[in-house]
Parts: sequence; structure tokens; C-alpha cells
Amino acid sequence: MSTSPSSPGSPGSAPTGSRAERADGRARTVRAARQALRALATDLTTPTRPGEPLLGTSARRWLRWLPYVVACVFTAVLLPVSILVLANNYGLNGGLSGALAVAQTVPLLLAVSRPLHAWWAIYAADLAGALVLSVSATLPGPPYPWPPQTIISYLLLMVALGLRERRRTLVAVWLATGAACLLFASLRPGDGDGTWVLMFVLSGAILLVTGALRERGEARRELAAQATISEAERARRTLLEERARIARELHDVVAHHMSVITVQADSAPYRLQGLPPEAAEEFGTIAATARESLAEMRRLLGVLRSEESERQGGPEKAPQPGLDQLTRLVEGTVRAGVPVELTLSRALGELPPAVGLSAYRIVQEALANVVRHAPGARTQVSVTPDRTGLTVLVVNGPSPRPAEPLETTGTGHGLVGMRERVRLLGGTLDTGPLADGGYRVAARLPLTEPLTEKDPTPA
Repeated sequence: MSTSPSSPGSPGSAPTGSRAERADGRARTVRAARQALRALATDLTTPTRPGEPLLGTSARRWLRWLPYVVACVFTAVLLPVSILVLANNYGLNGGLSGALAVAQTVPLLLAVSRPLHAWWAIYAADLAGALVLSVSATLPGPPYPWPPQTIISYLLLMVALGLRERRRTLVAVWLATGAACLLFASLRPGDGDGTWVLMFVLSGAILLVTGALRERGEARRELAAQATISEAERARRTLLEERARIARELHDVVAHHMSVITVQADSAPYRLQGLPPEAAEEFGTIAATARESLAEMRRLLGVLRSEESERQGGPEKAPQPGLDQLTRLVEGTVRAGVPVELTLSRALGELPPAVGLSAYRIVQEALANVVRHAPGARTQVSVTPDRTGLTVLVVNGPSPRPAEPLETTGTGHGLVGMRERVRLLGGTLDTGPLADGGYRVAARLPLTEPLTEKDPTPA
């Protein structure tokens, strides 16, 4: 009777499947171990910012020099001490003691700028020294496997490593230190007096503390950088919002002129008798172009309109103010508790609408700042024209209640808006505190055409 091979789903195939699964598990374990070793080797051979001195970015000069002084002092002290201890306490000859002492201490000077490279040098020298002690030293008696000066130099190196290298590198260094401690403690278990435990525990503690300090410092620097970026972005956003607001206000002025051009061009053939057909057609073309320009300006205003104005139900419907409304503005400020004295020159004539609007807004912002930051301060406002420009001056004295400002911080739009309005007109702006604790705002707004004087009227 013949027997057939067992099918894949039969019980006979179970051992084969189990062996395959175990083989796959071992392969995965080997791959994971290789990846871990590869990552460990990468962390131990890739220094962070090599060549940059520890504390090299500090603003204080003595802090920048401190790592060099510490490294030189410890090297100068530990080098002769190591030679004497290795020769007298461990019975090594002078040449071998000197070579091990130099290899274990001099790389501390390199730790100031390249601590990971210095660790490789000192780690190899400490391994060589522990191997020599385990083979030829007179034991028991002196500490084994790490002499006291070796522990001190190694812990000093841990400080430099913790202040420079990233967390994974510190963990790899600590594990390598623990492996060396366990290795030499197992070579001569009867001679070990716990120095390997001391080295392992203290090195881990120092790496933990210094690494935490480094990460805290980096976090603070990143936070300061982000704060600087945020402040720059906020200033830029404020500037763009103010420009958009000024553009919306100037739109009314320009739209009025465009509307006048359209009406005049449309009505010219009816107002002027005897126009030739070519002239009438030209006036029609001018009116059509003016209408198209006005429509484009309205679309541009829609792009510049802020979300806040959209939430308020669209653009403002009120006409834009001018210097003829300064008196009402000053009266409202006086009712708010700020004594204001207004001086309007009798020589004020017909100003360009953009100049009048800008002058009014500059006075408005200046008085608003007085109300916010210097409530009750006596303030003088003067608007003086000449044939080429308009001078706006707002000066306030110290607040009688300096400890009770209505606001200690602002939106940042006030001075930005003043500068942008003056810049768009090609003028100048001078602002700043006064010696008595007050503040001064002086703007010069040029006129494109000489001012046409009107009949003198009382200010």
C-alpha cells in the first residue's frame, strides 16, 4: 500500500512550517542587531559641529575662554600625577607609565573643540591601560581596573561630550563605557573593588545632567529664534494691513476724481455746442476708459479689503475725513480727558484730498496714542501750510498719571500707519520722546502744486 506525501495543510507539514518560522525569526533578529550596531557605529563616529569650541557662541569673553583654561589646568595636573601613580602604586616602568599617562590626559585639550574625537583617544588609552594593569600590575591593592586619575579625566571628558553631542551619541558612549567596565571586571573578578561601578554610574549621571542642560539651552535658543521670526512676521503683517487700509481710504479719493472725469466726458457733447464728430467720439472714448478704470479700482479694493472689514459687512460707507473735521476730532479727545490746544493756520486753502486725509489720520493716530499711553497729558496740535508743503506737529507733555496708562502695549499700527502715509506722499516723519517725558510727532507732507489760499477765516 503506497503512501502519499502530506499536503501543506496536513499535520505532517507542521514541523517544516515551525522551522521556517524560527529561521525567519532568527533572520529578523540578526538584521535588527546589524541595524542597531550600524546605528551605534554611526552615532560614535559622527560628531556634532566639529571644530566649534565649547561655549564659543557665548557673549561673555571669559566664558569663551573657560573651557580652554579648565582643559589646560586638568591636563597639567593629571599628567604628572598619572605617571607617579602608575609607576609607584602599580609597579609599571617609567616609559610605559609616561606613555599611558600622556595618552590618557593630553587628549583633554582636544575635547574643547572635538570632544567625540577626544573620547575615542582617551577611551582607547583607558582600555590599553586597564589591559596592562590586568596583565602586569601588582594586584590586589590599588584600585582596579580604573585608577583614580583615569576616572577624573574620563568624567571631565563626559562633561565636554554632554555639552556638545546629541542624545543618541551620549547613550552609545555610556553603553561603550559599561561594556568596558564589565569586560575588565570579569577578567579579574577577585581584584575589582567597585571602581568599574563608580565609573559606569558617574559617567551616566554626568552625561544625563550635561545633556539635559545642552538640550535646555538649545530649546531656549530655538524659542528665541522663533520669537524673533514671529516678531518680524507680526511687523510685516501690521505693515501690510496698514497699507491695505490706506489703499482703501485713498480709493475713495481716486474714485471721486475718476467719477468726475466720466461725468465731464459724457456731458461734454451736450455742454459744448458745435463739437466736431471726432471730438465727440474722443470724449466718449475717454468716458468709457474712465468707467473701466473705476471698475478695475473697485475690484482691486475687493482684493485689498481685510477679513475684518468683510466681517463688518463690507467697506465703510462714510466719506473720508479731511482737515475740516480736525476741530471735531480735538473736541472728542478733550471729552476723553486730554487737554488739547489746536492751532490751524488761516492760510489753509484747498488741499489735495490725499494730503488732507493723511494729515487728519496722522493727528488722529497721535492723539489716540496720547489717550492710550499718556492719559491727561497736555497736548498741542498745529497744522501749518506753506507754498510747497504742509507741516503737522503734535506734541504732548508728560502724563500727570504716569503710573496709570490705559494701555501698556499697542497693536503697532499707529507709527507704522504714519510712516506709510508720509512715504506714499514723499514726505518726512520725525517721532520720538522728549527730555521732559513727553512725545513729539512731526510730519512734513509735500504738495505737488503751490497752495491756493482761501479767504482768511478764524481757526
